[in-house]
Amino acid sequence: MLAVAEPPDLQTSDSKREVRRELRNFARRQERRRHLLPRALLVGLIAGLVAVLFRRTLDVADVWRNAFFTAAHAMRTWGLPLAIVTCALIAGLAVWLVRRFAPEASGSGIPQVKAVLHRLRSMDWRRVLVVKFIGGTLGIGTGLALGREGPTVQMGAAVGQMISRWLRVTPRERLTLIAAGAGAGLAAAFNAPLAGVIFVLEELRRDFSPGILTAGFVASVTADLVTRFLIDQTPVFHVASSPVPALSSLPLFVVLGLAAGLVGVCFNRGLLGTLNVFSRLREWPFVAGSLVGAAVGITGWYLPDVLGGGGAIVQQTLAGKVALTALPALLLIRFALTMGSYSSGAAGGIFAPLLVIGAQLGLMIGLVGQQWFPAIQAQPVAFAVVGMGALFAAIVRAPLTGIVLILEMTENYSLMLPLLVACFVAYLFADVLRDQPIYEALLERDLIRGQEMTELEGPLVIDLSVGPGAPFVGRRLDEISLPTGCLIVSIQRGLRNDVPSRDTVLRPGDRVTVVIAATAAESLPLLRECLEGS
Repeated sequence: MLAVAEPPDLQTSDSKREVRRELRNFARRQERRRHLLPRALLVGLIAGLVAVLFRRTLDVADVWRNAFFTAAHAMRTWGLPLAIVTCALIAGLAVWLVRRFAPEASGSGIPQVKAVLHRLRSMDWRRVLVVKFIGGTLGIGTGLALGREGPTVQMGAAVGQMISRWLRVTPRERLTLIAAGAGAGLAAAFNAPLAGVIFVLEELRRDFSPGILTAGFVASVTADLVTRFLIDQTPVFHVASSPVPALSSLPLFVVLGLAAGLVGVCFNRGLLGTLNVFSRLREWPFVAGSLVGAAVGITGWYLPDVLGGGGAIVQQTLAGKVALTALPALLLIRFALTMGSYSSGAAGGIFAPLLVIGAQLGLMIGLVGQQWFPAIQAQPVAFAVVGMGALFAAIVRAPLTGIVLILEMTENYSLMLPLLVACFVAYLFADVLRDQPIYEALLERDLIRGQEMTELEGPLVIDLSVGPGAPFVGRRLDEISLPTGCLIVSIQRGLRNDVPSRDTVLRPGDRVTVVIAATAAESLPLLRECLEGS
């Protein structure tokens, strides 16, 4: 039977209506972006001011800490006990303050920001701003091996929420301003506006929509300009310009990528394990902080430069002033201090600590490679720079952010190719070892442990890889019993990404996206075991 075609005038009329509808939608989107731009600019301005104030406060705290250890050394007999007791008391106070008034301000705050952006919990911007600032100053100022970057990101997100509460915005625009504030915080902390934008797109939101991109860009650039006007325009780390490494040196950068991938996995699993140990002291936050503070006091007595964010030791490493024989010990000390400092519950991030470890790892491989393979034309300091980006890619699993961040922090653009190679290898190796990105693991841990479950505002969306030998491998979806409240919504197999049906068979290597209801968060360990295996 022949189909009767619509009259030409009707087809034309429908087409015109469709075009007009698209034009109206486009105009509305443009209007929303114009509506959001001044708000994003205001977020960037205030987030930049908060970041500058926090950075200046920590600089003063560093001066006071160094003066304290100098005075303690002059006391001889009573100097070391005084250093231990003082650091223990201040660190204990820093952890107690966070635990008592704003538990969501503990650690870096980035997992908490991700939870807010995915509607998994709410955020009280007043408590976060005050407690994060004071707690971070006390903890990092005392010498805990934590960075100012994570707190600056969370305080920037709190600024975004503050502006969204003051001004009339939609719920979606509120989340956009929170994400833009977080990117502005990172940009201001590192003098790295592009890294701030990419961090929002790649790690926090995973949404490359024009609205997110525009708001993040405006806020990050504004915050960076504020920082440059009030502090300086120099990069965070001063590194002598390196010549473009010869192609013959790339295999050594591959080795660095493998080493960074392995160390990154050890870092993530060690941090989660240490958190589990310290969780036994959850009801005694002052005790947890005091124990780590005492260790900081002992370490600072002998090696004051390794305390705090570690900017001084990174600068020495990037200048090649650290001997090869001292690097393994410094790396282990810094690794242990970071584990204890973060797990205590103090306010502070892991960005700076992982950059310290990455630089030391890279310089160590560069110096060894120079001795074993003298024909390779590559400066050891170049490996220190690349090591920071490679370890970032392995731990956070955001390689693009890591690459741009290192380039902006060091202004060493000649290392682009080695950075790409090492970051790709580190990312791939950590993924092959089936290690979770650290911020996803920390967020998942918080949800499973039931922290603030009453504030959950929506389901958890998580990606899991189907492992060989897992209980669900080779079975159709209608044959498996998913925990109540869990639903598989998509499966990525190779280059294809499909919505599964009841007849879909799970295969090793499949990447499944699972939606988990807020009330079923405790089912995540069982679901992970069934899909990923042991």
